[in-house]
Amino acid sequence: VKRYVEERELTVMLVVDASGSENFGSVKKFKRELAAEITAILSFAATTNNDKVGLLIFTEQIELFIPPRKGRRHVLRLIRELLAFEPKSRGTDIRMALDKVNQILKRRSIVFLISDLMANPESYRKALHVTNKRHDVIAVDLHDPLETNIENVGLLTLEDPESGEIIWVDTGDRTWRNAYQERSQLLEVENGRIFQGGGVDRIHIGTDEDYTAPLTTFFQERAKRIKH
Repeated sequence: VKRYVEERELTVMLVVDASGSENFGSVKKFKRELAAEITAILSFAATTNNDKVGLLIFTEQIELFIPPRKGRRHVLRLIRELLAFEPKSRGTDIRMALDKVNQILKRRSIVFLISDLMANPESYRKALHVTNKRHDVIAVDLHDPLETNIENVGLLTLEDPESGEIIWVDTGDRTWRNAYQERSQLLEVENGRIFQGGGVDRIHIGTDEDYTAPLTTFFQERAKRIKH
């Protein structure tokens, strides 16, 4: 991730989703922990390139905003704020966050949207496309294996992390498991359509994998596209 663009001295804005669904992880770590680590890596990459870097953390409201600046001291402060941060809300509003980015950033910038994208894609489709025309949006899509496939483990308590609603489900019911899988597949199809339709780059990273490989592969391929 050392050199993700050819140009120099850019502004990099890290837009991090801190909604309730980020506090989930069934393998190595929570999505929130994964988001913090990736944000730290991108921050250091930006300051190594002598770029300005800023941070915007959101739920259904703007939770924290640190204006873009240069320097290692600034990046260390940004990471400290991120690690100590506790959100006030549990919901998510990607459209609102992107609208705020467009208000803040006057010059063309690189915008990393770090989120599990568990919102209705149609709710932020227009804002995403508008932001990508003004800036260069790269979505870092965080996910957990359990979000797409639940095995038969008997009765299971599930809590909606954003609404707090709790339901009991019988994972032994094949019909329920199939419906659960179909819902997650449908969301992925919709996400794919919206991101591809707007020409927005997206990196898939799971809580069960080493994130350095997908990040490195993405930026290597991106560098080749820029050269051509």
